[in-house]
Amino acid sequence: MADLARLHSLIEPEAEALGFELVRVKMMTSEAGDGAMALQIMAEDPATGQLIIDQCAALSRRVSEKLDALEADGDVFVPGAYHLEVSSPGIDRPLTRPKDYTNWAGHEAKLSLSEKVHGHRNLRGELLGIEGETVSIEDNRAGRVDVPLATIHSAKLVLTDALIAATQPIDTTGADDILEDEEKADD
Repeated sequence: MADLARLHSLIEPEAEALGFELVRVKMMTSEAGDGAMALQIMAEDPATGQLIIDQCAALSRRVSEKLDALEADGDVFVPGAYHLEVSSPGIDRPLTRPKDYTNWAGHEAKLSLSEKVHGHRNLRGELLGIEGETVSIEDNRAGRVDVPLATIHSAKLVLTDALIAATQPIDTTGADDILEDEEKADD
């Protein structure tokens, strides 16, 4: 299995060199539907909170070149075959960094905990924010619950009308070019 901390430390400077912030690095089953593994990289442009297609492609090329060069020298970061998937975090984004809990306070979130906290393993409700290493959420059933950041296995925003209204419009620059290229390939 790939060492995610090591991958993160390799990928983060590549993203920063392009002016992006790394949101998440994760190994998962590929969305290509072929059963292969995928190295998923989520990043954002701090100015927009998203990446457009050209930015995803630039980060993908940069990370691929870095991984290929290291593998050519015998340093394998991801054993076996895998796909590289670079994307924007999307509207219902994962919450992976302490600042995400501050930036998205006031919106609905789902938290999955690695262990029970105050009798709860899953929480859903209004995200209240973070203070120090403690995330607070107004759970729909339990009321206010304070959760140590270290116990959060995964967290993400819930797609709501309020979240859509608070999110910058998605930039689809380059999407038409991809559709045209696919259409040409089908001819």
